[in-house]
Amino acid sequence: MLIEIDFQSDEAIYMQLRNQIILGIATSVIREGDPLPSVRQLAGDIGINMHTVNKAYSVLRQEGFVTIDRRKGAVIALDANKLQAVAELREQLRVLLAKSICKQISRQEVHEMVDEIYSSLLDRASYDD
Repeated sequence: MLIEIDFQSDEAIYMQLRNQIILGIATSVIREGDPLPSVRQLAGDIGINMHTVNKAYSVLRQEGFVTIDRRKGAVIALDANKLQAVAELREQLRVLLAKSICKQISRQEVHEMVDEIYSSLLDRASYDD
């Protein structure tokens, strides 16, 4: 899995790392049961602090994307609690949609973006199979 960090971005590095791992899961680049690189290895490969990788892995664990085992390290283990995931997504979408209303982005434009992004993620997942 290729991780690319934009050091010029305003987004925190640990969040960029978290987001790229989630995108990797969504597109089947990494799958349930796959181990992630050790904190030390990934930090060295990317050129970032080990604490930053550790924070990203901790957030992924809290969000139900990985389990952390002292012997195996971080392993992709998707949380089976769909109801909780739906509730969290609903709250995040509520804020995003409020922002879009403030910026006068139409419902149609939002629907088109959602369809486009969802399709592109599914296409990437099937392409990688």
